[in-house]
Amino acid sequence: MAHPTQLGFQDAASPVMEELLHFHDHALMIVFLISTLVLYIIIAMVSTKLTNKYILDSQEIEIVWTILPAVILVLIALPSLRILYLMDEINDPHLTIKAMGHQWYWSYEYTDYENLGFDSYMVPTQDLIPGQFRLLETDHRMVVPMESPIRVLVSAEDVLHSWAVPSLGVKMDAVPGRLNQTAFIASRPGVFYGQCSEICGANHSFMPIVVEAVPLEHFENWSSLMLEDA
Repeated sequence: MAHPTQLGFQDAASPVMEELLHFHDHALMIVFLISTLVLYIIIAMVSTKLTNKYILDSQEIEIVWTILPAVILVLIALPSLRILYLMDEINDPHLTIKAMGHQWYWSYEYTDYENLGFDSYMVPTQDLIPGQFRLLETDHRMVVPMESPIRVLVSAEDVLHSWAVPSLGVKMDAVPGRLNQTAFIASRPGVFYGQCSEICGANHSFMPIVVEAVPLEHFENWSSLMLEDA
């Protein structure tokens, strides 16, 4: 999860998020090089009175600064489009979960099971135990098996919400009357935190998302216990 003074993204916990981090570094380096060149040109123009009449009226220079930005845009657009298609791919998911946004909590329904669903409320500050995070911990976590394609169907009961978990590279709007879908693969076990990323009302900041990725056998044990309690 994020920590104070953090400047970059959270550590990637899914293949798509790893690709997003690589693309971010790629684009940031291009922006840095362009900014350095522009800054150098500005300083050179301000600090000297000398001008080169061949540069002021040069067909070759015109060609270069027309073609070069086009090449840079292609270098940014191609990996960006590739990641967009990767994020939209949902092939043979092993598990489908329906996430419904309410004011102000999430409810989850494991559609592959007959009667497995629960509401997920934020744990009040006074009820937190040592090691839990204020405003981020929930009373019921969304448990998923690691290294398995998970499809999440996202919708809302009342107003606009947004189901987002940064370390998994997932962010999908929850729109009343509309069923959106997204997918992710948790590449390692762990607990990943997110929050509603839509301004959905007074308690918008108090409907956190907690995804717990566990090995498959642990997930099967958890689902069995949940079904027994239902």
